[in-house]
Amino acid sequence: MQDAEASANPPHVLDDDMTPVVTLGEATRVWAKIGLLSFGGPAGQIALMHRILVDEKCWVNESQFLHALNFCMLLPGPEAQQLVTYVGWLLHRIRGGLIAGTLFILPGFVVILGLSFIYVTAGTVPLVQGSFVGLKAAVVVIVLQAVIRIGHRSLRSAAPAALAILAFLAMFAWKVPFPYVILVAALAGAFIERISDNVNTGQPGASNSVSNTFAAPVAGTAYVVRCVAIFGALWLAPTVILVATFGPDNVFSNISTFFSKMAIVTFGGAYAVLAYVSQEAVVSYNWLAAGEMIDGLAMAETTPGPLILVTQFVGFVAAYRDPGTLPVGLAAVLGSMLTTWVTFVPCFMWIFVGAPYIERLRRNRVLSAALSGVTAAVVGVIVNLALWFAIHTLFTDVSLWRFAGAVIEVPNPASIQIPAILITVVAAVLVFRLRASILITLSATGALGVLSFLV
Repeated sequence: MQDAEASANPPHVLDDDMTPVVTLGEATRVWAKIGLLSFGGPAGQIALMHRILVDEKCWVNESQFLHALNFCMLLPGPEAQQLVTYVGWLLHRIRGGLIAGTLFILPGFVVILGLSFIYVTAGTVPLVQGSFVGLKAAVVVIVLQAVIRIGHRSLRSAAPAALAILAFLAMFAWKVPFPYVILVAALAGAFIERISDNVNTGQPGASNSVSNTFAAPVAGTAYVVRCVAIFGALWLAPTVILVATFGPDNVFSNISTFFSKMAIVTFGGAYAVLAYVSQEAVVSYNWLAAGEMIDGLAMAETTPGPLILVTQFVGFVAAYRDPGTLPVGLAAVLGSMLTTWVTFVPCFMWIFVGAPYIERLRRNRVLSAALSGVTAAVVGVIVNLALWFAIHTLFTDVSLWRFAGAVIEVPNPASIQIPAILITVVAAVLVFRLRASILITLSATGALGVLSFLV
């Protein structure tokens, strides 16, 4: 009995009235540590948080951590950043959430900003080019690994597998925009719930209630209105000001508008988001080339922080190439900062507004089924991303094949890159056979890329 009570109330966390006694200063130091060590994409970052917050610090227990993670998986945006924001909110409410979420982003933002400068100024140096050949080859394998992991969890019956296939074909062949794919998948999931008594309404344990370790406040109308008003204004004000001042065709207006829209529709984690960003940034806006988009993802894979910080690189390059009357370097920095701002401010709003209602959301079967449909479609979206990356990494020339409204990229066999093929094979062995970490895999393939240029 005593053991059960100790498990429900981790030591050194609560006082007698169920208020957390972790000081804000101590929590801030831990959030900074997590931000600096958060390599390896969402899976590695969530594992790091679990080890520190549940196993080492005992600030939350297993039930609380999993419940918070399940909630964050329902939201648009990067689930790892939202999870750390949620735990910060749990400990110190809005102030704690802001500190935790910001410190998770900041180290990666600073590193990618520096790497972006190196990329646009020294990207033609052979050694730099060689390293990116190796990194891009590894990214193909890493995205494939993400497909396998998510597919294994999500595609447990014929219906979700069909949704995944249709989502892949919609994006790869017919270039259907990502938001429409997600909307249709959500509606399909809800429809399947209505006609089937055997639909999987969520992950095992998803409906478990939160432990009573923390007494979360009940959010009233005034609280919700205040959060939406403040964070909504912070999020949308740059877009409104830029469009009103410079017009809708200005590069900064486009960056702000596009990434603000992305923040609403980016269900399914970073890899699913990147399929949408790649399609729009490369094809629609012509901000950068397909190979450069893969280079940006390689940067994000090798740095701490959310993988979605690759969007920062996109904003940097877009403004660097279209600075208007601003100095090139200043325009690039502003593009980078603007992208990061409109991408992450809404993530804080989703947590602060939604967290008090997680039980109500968690028990809604139709909503759960709709989100199961989204998760299934995300598998197909990531397959599209993996194939797109592979084509543009392993071949230098593609042609377009058109049929029944479909536009399919077909690689030219004569343009195959033998070094990239060999490095991809090495990356696959490291990831799938030797279970090497992402950091080790990227370091090895980057070195092989440099070696291929020297040879």
